[in-house]
Amino acid sequence: MFYFAFQLLTSFIICSCFLAYPILAKYQKNDSVTLWVNKVGPYVNPQETYSYYSLPYCRPGDGYHKQGGLGEVLGGNALIDSRIDIKFKRDVEKRSICELKLDASKIARFKYAIDNSYWFEFFMDDLPIWGFVGEVHPRGVGDNKHVVYTHKMIQIQYNRDQIISVNLSQAIPKPLEEGRTLDMTYSLKWFPTNISYEQRFNVYLNNYFFQNQIHWFSVINSIMMVVFLVGLVSMILMRTLRNDYAKYAREIDDMETLERDVIEESGWKLVHGDVFRPPQNLALLSAVVGTGAQLATLVLLVILSAYFGKMYMRRGAIITTFIVCYALTSFISGYVSGGVYSRNAGESWMKSMVLTASLFPFLCFGIGFIVNTIAIYYGSIAAIPFGTIIVVFVIWAFISFPLSLLGTVAGRNWSGTPDNPCRVKNIPRPIPEKKWYLRPSVISLVGGLLPFASIFIEMYYIFASFWTYMVHYYVYGFLLLVFIVLIIVTVCVTIVGTYYLLNAENYHWQWTSFFSAASTALYVYLYAIYYYHAKTSMSGLLQTNFYFGYTLMFCLGVGILCGAVGYLGSNLFIRRIFGNIKCD
Repeated sequence: MFYFAFQLLTSFIICSCFLAYPILAKYQKNDSVTLWVNKVGPYVNPQETYSYYSLPYCRPGDGYHKQGGLGEVLGGNALIDSRIDIKFKRDVEKRSICELKLDASKIARFKYAIDNSYWFEFFMDDLPIWGFVGEVHPRGVGDNKHVVYTHKMIQIQYNRDQIISVNLSQAIPKPLEEGRTLDMTYSLKWFPTNISYEQRFNVYLNNYFFQNQIHWFSVINSIMMVVFLVGLVSMILMRTLRNDYAKYAREIDDMETLERDVIEESGWKLVHGDVFRPPQNLALLSAVVGTGAQLATLVLLVILSAYFGKMYMRRGAIITTFIVCYALTSFISGYVSGGVYSRNAGESWMKSMVLTASLFPFLCFGIGFIVNTIAIYYGSIAAIPFGTIIVVFVIWAFISFPLSLLGTVAGRNWSGTPDNPCRVKNIPRPIPEKKWYLRPSVISLVGGLLPFASIFIEMYYIFASFWTYMVHYYVYGFLLLVFIVLIIVTVCVTIVGTYYLLNAENYHWQWTSFFSAASTALYVYLYAIYYYHAKTSMSGLLQTNFYFGYTLMFCLGVGILCGAVGYLGSNLFIRRIFGNIKCD
């Protein structure tokens, strides 16, 4: 346990120090400032993005491609130096970028972009700049005129030697007419400000959207749910089980008492000889429980790193943090998996180890392969380059896999000794028929409702941040609180479900407890389908592929995480209650 805690602390320190530091850029007067052009795409389809120069803008012959980090590339960014002459604190009244001569092909591409509300994204000193390609002006009855903006007015605020904010407005719309030459121009205006560098990103944060009464009410509602569920579990432990313990603890002095106890004995006490029987597909169960424990640790590390490091200020920082922390916490998945597998008398520990190390990454790779293939077909810059895939594979092969192997060996040796309170009988006890609502499938489906209800509102904010533009998720304090609430609610709900399952004299609690919690992901995915149709205007194969592919990947992680938490909570509960009775 000491090494487990040490590895967790080390992972947090490395993730925080490596990824949370701010990048400070300072300039002297007349220093060159680079304007990076990034991408264009339909406004209603956030992930359907293409290179800025996929539209027939003037492209510099020696445009430098900025080498982005791992998370930046995975996030679909491809920054190119615009070669626009910008000097720190030097105003430009009006200057030509280039002259663009229109032909039929260029007009068709511009018209398609305007009809589909194409937007573009620039960056200056890591500050995002957004704008639209053009618009449609009505001209006469039933006739529309496409115009493209030819002048970009850039207003920059600075504090001493640092850039604080960048605003872009566009003017001089020109109609798209074949053979016409457009003079593409820009102007610059610098303004001093007292806003500090540390506060410069506040303008991009939507405080009203995130910190409203509904958000606070949802958190309070989740806390009240926790109080209710903890009270319910406490009642089961203190009232129901206390009476059972008293009966099992007292000595049987006469035949009449013995007969009465035999008649009254029912429910969970009858399965003490089978409750610790190894489950089916033990290697798979161990793998998902170990992976879920790792994901729970990973989410906690990422939230803490994002909270203290303000990662919303850096492109791709969250993705990079996730990958690095996932690799560093692989020891945890191996440790938990190896312990679960060995305590249940597993014999093929290598199979369990390989499953633990590769199950979730390979599932994500399979989904990502399909998503990426379609993105490549459409020529989107959101497609992951082959070199980046190799980098991710190397991280998994040389960091994640060895740590998982080391964790499995440590788990088998340090926590793999069977210590079941009750001996497992040789002959399995028959499971009697019970009411339909006590069947494992029903308990599994119902078990995910309350955990989903505890995160329902937060899912809206997360989806709104990820699947829309210009909304940066930054309320990681809320997210940390909701995550803690989710863990507590999941444990409590799974314990209650496991208790009722055992009372129905069904000792197959392992997979039931896992799926009872993992079904939370099913409701998250159903909500994602509702959100797609009711809250967005997304369309097209590429965007739909991105949305449902990445959402499926996210829900797999949620399901494995919640399932592992539910299993581990139920395991502790069962060991607790059966450890206080006299087993045969």
